[in-house]
Amino acid sequence: MRLNKYLGESGVCSRREADALIAAGRVTINGTAAVLGTKVGEGDEVRLDGRLVGPARKLERPVYIALNKPVGITCTTDRRVRGNIVDFVGHPERIFMIGRLDKDSEGLILLTNDGDIVNEVLRAGHGHEKQYVVTVDRPVTDAFVAGMAAGVQLDEDTVTNPCKVRKLDTHLLDIVLTQGLNRQIRRMCEAFGYRVTRLQRTRIMHIELGKLPKGRWRNLTPAEVEGLMPPPERRSSEEPPVRNRASRDGPP
Repeated sequence: MRLNKYLGESGVCSRREADALIAAGRVTINGTAAVLGTKVGEGDEVRLDGRLVGPARKLERPVYIALNKPVGITCTTDRRVRGNIVDFVGHPERIFMIGRLDKDSEGLILLTNDGDIVNEVLRAGHGHEKQYVVTVDRPVTDAFVAGMAAGVQLDEDTVTNPCKVRKLDTHLLDIVLTQGLNRQIRRMCEAFGYRVTRLQRTRIMHIELGKLPKGRWRNLTPAEVEGLMPPPERRSSEEPPVRNRASRDGPP
């Protein structure tokens, strides 16, 4: 098994994050620094920052949860960071985020111990939608809505893709993106002289935040999990069937 897949299935990080950790020299196999493309054999000892990484867990206890993240919680698996999302959720399994929300943002975020599913959800080419309700500091104009929807020049090399933007109230917008650039909505608004005062994500693909209370989490339903999986033409023959425990709210 490739090392990045091993790390992903162990629940310590996604496969995408695993490549960065390997490149940074933070992963060893049998005491030797690993390199990208390394394979893990039976009996090999894998460590991340000196801590032993166990075998794949998702096959035994797959975890797919939705959290209503409050402002102030940081989307990182680094337990040294105060207010990190892993400690906040307090799940008994090792889990990590599917994507991120800024510390100053709130709303729906998905967490899992399935490193394979992260790439499927986050890959820009798949065009998966994410929906937000955004409050700004001054009245929304038709020109602002049209400019945001058409695509925004963020810097010399970056123009956002066209997106869906709808005015909800004087200072309130509904925005649907298919991109995930760093602080994208805040930067888009700033380009028009607006400042975001509240940003809440309400939907990721087919999964809705709904009435999930702030700071609480629930397990995804089997149907919700199935909707996150790659279509049959992209699925590996080695991929296990979807299993999930009954949904329940997580701790406050």
